[in-house]
Amino acid sequence: MDTTDNLEEAIEVLQQLGLKEYEARCFVGLARLRTGTAKQLSEMTEVPRTRVYDAVRVLEAQGLVEVQHSSPQRFRAVPLQEATETLRGQYEARVERLHDALDSVEIVEEDDGSAVQQVWAITGRDAIENRTEKLIKGASDEVVLVLGDESLLTEDLVDTLNDVSSGIELIVGALTPSLEERVRSAVPAATTFTSGLEWLHGEDTAEDDTAIGRLLLVDRSTILVSSIMPDSKEEQAIFGEGFGNGLVVISRRLMAQGLLTASDPAQ
Repeated sequence: MDTTDNLEEAIEVLQQLGLKEYEARCFVGLARLRTGTAKQLSEMTEVPRTRVYDAVRVLEAQGLVEVQHSSPQRFRAVPLQEATETLRGQYEARVERLHDALDSVEIVEEDDGSAVQQVWAITGRDAIENRTEKLIKGASDEVVLVLGDESLLTEDLVDTLNDVSSGIELIVGALTPSLEERVRSAVPAATTFTSGLEWLHGEDTAEDDTAIGRLLLVDRSTILVSSIMPDSKEEQAIFGEGFGNGLVVISRRLMAQGLLTASDPAQ
């Protein structure tokens, strides 16, 4: 990625964090200068000079830019570490406000009790990883996880697995012996095995076939199964819960093929 691409990516990310385009362009421009005037900043960023002052005022109010009241005025960005911490704090505060606002919203439709028969779809690795970690943290008896892709053994997942109570059976299967060794080293309390589910990585599998990402079974009543798209590498998942859910029953039987007999309570 060249300098131009890096600059455009920085501007895009700043906009995603809540800055308007001119504000983002001015901040990125100042990040490249020790100090700058409105004229210099306008020439560098192609932001109209009159709009530079407006953008800088907003950036100053957010603690991202400092102003020297000379003639002409000069501006400079705060140090990068300080700027990123400021932006992180603002972002987290907004997320917390969103949580508080929605948490107090009254539910207008009551649960009809049919969730046991429902299967839901989830898209995106972050969302799926968050759901995986939430399900593991909510376990009371048993967690069985099979990883079909090495990239899914993230630091966050490792931390979640290591936090599982000692009273909960923790079994983790892996696609390959090398991945199993990584799991064993990272999560010493887990019973590990190399997956016996040959359809995870069969010899006849084509390179453009969809790959199984993760299979999670919690308390033998909740299942999450994900796949990884061959082109985009996007992760997609389905999620079902309820001991009587057909998806859970089938998955229990399939996953039992990969469990050590001594660790499978059904054996």
